[in-house]
Amino acid sequence: MEKLVPYSLYLPAEDVNKLREMAKTRRAASFVRDAVSSAFESRDHYKSGYNKGLRDACTVINGSKEAAMIAVHGRDLNSILTEQIQMLEDNGK
Repeated sequence: MEKLVPYSLYLPAEDVNKLREMAKTRRAASFVRDAVSSAFESRDHYKSGYNKGLRDACTVINGSKEAAMIAVHGRDLNSILTEQIQMLEDNGK
């Protein structure tokens, strides 16, 4: 799984309040991450959507209790699948 690094920023109070509402359902951080990633990838809408789809798939797999219960060679299946999907991400390289 990709290592996440904390970053602080200033936002208008209205946006902060909306993020706080999203945080109640644990969606705020991923929303901000996706927004930043999409902004950096905005020159290519196809690539941006493709990468967002991959990130969403990783989120679903990581949230799967069933995949977490299955181990292959000592590793959880959700970790293995997430790594393989992340290798598909198009970084423009």
